[in-house]
Amino acid sequence: MKILHLDKNHPLLIEQLIKAGYKNEEDYTSSKSDIEQIISGYDGIVIRSRFKCDSTFIAAGTNLKFIARVGAGLESIDVPFAESKGITLISAPEGNCNAVGEHTLGMLLSLFNKLNKADLEVKKGKWNREANRGIELDGKTVGIIGYGNMGKAFSKKLQGFDCKVICYDIKENVGDKNATQVSLITFQKEVNVVSLHIPWTPLTNRMVNSDFINQFSKPFWLLNTARGKSVVTSDMILALKNGQLLGAGLDVLEFEKSSFESLFSNKIPASLSELLSMDNVILSPHIAGWTIESKEKLAQVIVDKIVRKFKEIKT
Repeated sequence: MKILHLDKNHPLLIEQLIKAGYKNEEDYTSSKSDIEQIISGYDGIVIRSRFKCDSTFIAAGTNLKFIARVGAGLESIDVPFAESKGITLISAPEGNCNAVGEHTLGMLLSLFNKLNKADLEVKKGKWNREANRGIELDGKTVGIIGYGNMGKAFSKKLQGFDCKVICYDIKENVGDKNATQVSLITFQKEVNVVSLHIPWTPLTNRMVNSDFINQFSKPFWLLNTARGKSVVTSDMILALKNGQLLGAGLDVLEFEKSSFESLFSNKIPASLSELLSMDNVILSPHIAGWTIESKEKLAQVIVDKIVRKFKEIKT
């Protein structure tokens, strides 16, 4: 089988595929339209986020047996169309879920203890102890929306903090020993912290808006290490101003492009500019799952899944 790699990944991915008997070719620079001209010559492609695999692109791959994305989500791929063509879709949420769990916990602890704000002040010669008095996670209720690989990884990291952990998911019976699954009404009544671990879908698009926030019984902290377009930034800012939100830790923003180019390459939206000025908001550039270890784990998961599928085809 012949595989085309469209994004650079950990070298073990190609190395192990070669050992497994695959022929591998790499093209990290050609345009999407140029790739469409040659894709019919491949049995599979491996991609991260260089461009979207829409129906036109997929249709050109007349011999494709699989599309593997070295990442957690498949939103850059026209999933229904690919499946209608009998193409297997492969992703690797298991590969970076630990990294996401650690990053989310780090954001939460930094928010609670005002670490980013205190660090900046001390470096400017300010010694404001009382203004930077923190709060403890002990006794708080942390709510996780989306209890798949990422949500479970975060709940595991919370064990030992003596906090209550609950989860909400559209799927039934996904709770475990680390998080009790509850209804959305119960969730919105009890939580002090909301952490999003949901994929981007039409159902989750702009899900966290003013109407959603207003349903909560008490002010809460918001963490988003999932997808930026699930949160309406202007509504979040309003909630931060009026105290409905106590703070936010955001690894993703609704203004991101699918290929992850810089938000600052063009004029930034007014709401983003306002968000950047808030000292109860922590931001990172979509790196929650972006560790040295996760790069290797993601590649290994993809290799394992491709090889397993190849064996199925052979038999």
